[in-house]
This record gives sequence, C-alpha cells and structure tokens, in this order.
Amino acid sequence: MVAAPSLPKPPASPAVSVVIVAYQSGALLAEAIAGLAAQTFRDFEVILVDNASTDGAPQAVAKAHAGLKLIEAGANLGFAAANNLAARTAKGRWLALLNPDATPEPEWLAELLAAAARHPDARCLTSLQLDAADPTRLDGAGDVMTCAGIPFRGGYRRKRPKALDEGEVFSACGAAMLIDRWVFIDLGGFDERFFCYCEDVDLGYRLRLAGERVRLAPKAVVHHVGSATLGVRSDFALFHGSRNRVWTFVKNTPSAMLWWSAPLHAAVTAGLLLLHLRRRDAGPVVRGIRAALNDLTPVLTQRRAIQAARKTPAVEILRAMALDPVAFLGRRIVIRS
Repeated sequence: MVAAPSLPKPPASPAVSVVIVAYQSGALLAEAIAGLAAQTFRDFEVILVDNASTDGAPQAVAKAHAGLKLIEAGANLGFAAANNLAARTAKGRWLALLNPDATPEPEWLAELLAAAARHPDARCLTSLQLDAADPTRLDGAGDVMTCAGIPFRGGYRRKRPKALDEGEVFSACGAAMLIDRWVFIDLGGFDERFFCYCEDVDLGYRLRLAGERVRLAPKAVVHHVGSATLGVRSDFALFHGSRNRVWTFVKNTPSAMLWWSAPLHAAVTAGLLLLHLRRRDAGPVVRGIRAALNDLTPVLTQRRAIQAARKTPAVEILRAMALDPVAFLGRRIVIRS
C-alpha cells in the first residue's frame, strides 16, 4: 500500500507560507491539505488558523501532518483578521492564501511562482479556480471591478475556455492567491472591519492605487467548492457582501471618478436590491447597506489616507475596470495584456 504524501518539513526560511483559515470546514479541509502535500514545489510551510471551529477538523489535520503549524485563534476572527494574524507569523517571502474548500492541483505553487518570475512587475497573482463539482466550468478567473464600483468574480459558472491569457486582472480572489508578504504587510493586510467578503477586492484595489499590478496565472489551478461553510446566499453572506461592497467603493474610488461613479453605484445597488426583493431575501441586503452608511466615519478616515498616498492616476484605475456598469450580469472575464 502506497503511503499518502505528507507535507514537507518546513525550512527555516521557506520561499512560500501557505495560509489556510478554517471554520467548520469539515472533510474539505483534509482534501485541501492533501492537495498541498502533493505539490511538486516543496519549499513551503503551512499555517492553519482555526477560527474556533467545533468540528475538530483543524486539530485532526495538524495531528496527521507534523509539519503543519496550527494557530488556534480562540474565537472566530473572520477571514480578514485570521489571515493577517498568520501573515505576522509567516516566514516566507510569498504568502499563498488558500481556502479550506479549495483543493490545489499538484503544480499549483510551482505555476504561481513561475508566473511571478516571468512577471516581476506583479507582486500579486491569482489562480484559475474551477468548480469542484464540474471542472469544465470556472469558479473564477480573477476578480473584476465595474466602473460603477461593483466587484464580481470573472467567469464564475461559465464554461472553461480552451486557453486564457496570463494577463492582468483587477484583483486576486482570496480563495487562492499569491502575494509578496511584505507588500501585504505594508498595505496593512486585509481590512479587519470587513470580517469576510470583499476584503480581497478591497486589498486588490489598494494594491492598484499603490502602483502594484495583479496577474492571473491560468496554469495555477484549484478546484473550489465555494461558500461551503456560510452558504452562497445565506443572510450572513448577503449582509457582509452588501455592507463591504459599499465600504470598498467609498474607501478606494479616486476623487476624479467619484462624482460620476457614485450615482452609477447607487443605481446599480438599487437594481440589485430589486432583484433581492424578487428573490425574497432583501432583508439582510438592506441591513448591510444601512450598516455601511451608518458607519462611514472610519471608512472616510481610511479614504483620506489611501487617496493621499495614491500613486496610480485615476485614468489608469479606470482602464483596469470593466466599463460596462452591469458587466457582472454576464460574469465576463476581464484580462488585459
């Protein structure tokens, strides 16, 4: 009987620190760890943050893999704060963030690092995500931002194209991404007030404002279940997604764009609310928008600091966006050469 592959013994100074944040992840977590154990690239450590799960899955995989570092947070810190905690303890030059419901193919890390070497101008890269239930369909090919300030996962649920360019996308999806650890730390990591949802788009927007670029590495593939813990349209997801989308827009939109994009953002938000009314799940959306507007003071404080430090002209930010304000309806893939 052939023994299952195990995680590498973590070197003192690994090239990559793989971070997984787990909360009630169940058997999917073991599949993600098995995918890491099978990686052809071996110069990495694995940091697993347990957000006070009660299913015992983080402890079980830590017991099975001696090379894994388990951080027990003692409470549910959320995706943003837990990743920030791991980044502070990581030793690698690169952070590879991986969701517990995302299983990487064996060449995942090798392909991410190869793409990083080919494109030194991009210190953040995003993976190609396939639907775990149907790998002929995409789960995402980078995140897209419309000119109305509405983000979405490019290509979600669309048929997987025969070929995709190794090009520039607006931002990386936090489910499977690679980022220079010092860039992540210098930008303050994820915004912990977001808790979860849109924190990756917010980070990507801030990266772009700071003069950084994000590229899709289409050969770095993961199979993603998606919202396995919280549910795609759970009240929790709808509340945090609606609130954090407003905060992302207010914080990051350059002033030269804000005067014309704010009415667009409001109009599209209203249209989405009507859609939720038809689906009979508008309650958490309304609460999320209200929470965003009622707590804008710290967001505006952040905005002043972000915009004062901005290095990228507004016109370059606009060029990186989908110019159709409702491009999310077709889940269009937007990759620029």
